Amino acid sequence: MRIGELAAKAGVSVRALRYYEEQNLLASERSPGGQRHYPDGAVRHVYLIQEMYQAGLPSKSIAEILPYLATGMVTPPLLERLAAERDRIDRQISALVATRDRLDAGIAEAAANAAAGARCRLA
Repeated sequence: MRIGELAAKAGVSVRALRYYEEQNLLASERSPGGQRHYPDGAVRHVYLIQEMYQAGLPSKSIAEILPYLATGMVTPPLLERLAAERDRIDRQISALVATRDRLDAGIAEAAANAAAGARCRLA
């Protein structure tokens, strides 16, 4: 499929697909006229790239992980890499939960003070 079709099917921009290629995350073959052509499995591949970006993985990490996921081969280095990324994500989740809890406390204090007619301070 051509780049525009892949972009539409995967729900990403053509620019994003070109960027993925620049980062060695996605490969295409070129027609004699220079147009990019992608295999049928490229949509799933783009979804996987998007999931990893959404999880906060940088391009370099994604490029290191993708070959293992594409082949289905599980190796000790892959397991170590995936565990490290999972641990990093867990730390991010903990930090986000702590921030949310502080915001909830500030909202509750502000609401209580507003109900009492007092000024509030957010700490």
